[in-house]
Amino acid sequence: MALYQALARAGIEGVKNLHPAYCTLLVVYDPLRWAPQDLISKLQAAAGSAAAATPTPRQIDVPICCEAEFAPDLDPIAASAGWTIQTAVERLAAATYHVAFLGFAPGFPYLLGLPPELAAPRLARPRVRVPAGSLAIAGAQAGIYPAETPGGWRLVGRTPLRLFELSREPMILLLPGDEVRFTIIDQRRFEELARA
Repeated sequence: MALYQALARAGIEGVKNLHPAYCTLLVVYDPLRWAPQDLISKLQAAAGSAAAATPTPRQIDVPICCEAEFAPDLDPIAASAGWTIQTAVERLAAATYHVAFLGFAPGFPYLLGLPPELAAPRLARPRVRVPAGSLAIAGAQAGIYPAETPGGWRLVGRTPLRLFELSREPMILLLPGDEVRFTIIDQRRFEELARA
């Protein structure tokens, strides 16, 4: 993440996009602007500033409704941890998550920080339709579906927030490096926020 932020700050001409992942950084560049070895030298020079203080991450509160309609997989996940649904929801909300990277679909955040007891395998058979805003678990990570898509992660809640919106700047609500906390809301509040 420090390398990603250092290169983003450097604003190297001809670098079209930077895509962080868990332990790699993809650099998309204009091959007519840079020969690979020249760009590597430029990137290495800019990477020296990665050791400098990393900016304080943005802290984003995301409202989540964990009522049964929005969380069909929460009960079995809670049961496998030996918890009630209420305890699972409290633990989900007590954690701080870090956006490791974006992928799968525009604006889909891969979130680290899930309490280990809530880890769950992907579904054996993916759902054909996962509603936009669904908070889901796969393995030891969480994610939020920004649009209605098929998906094999286990659904434990839903946010009324739009994670990806073309008319907004930036279009993506959660960015790599952000810290995320979940605020639990009821269905009435979910509907109010969805209308707003």
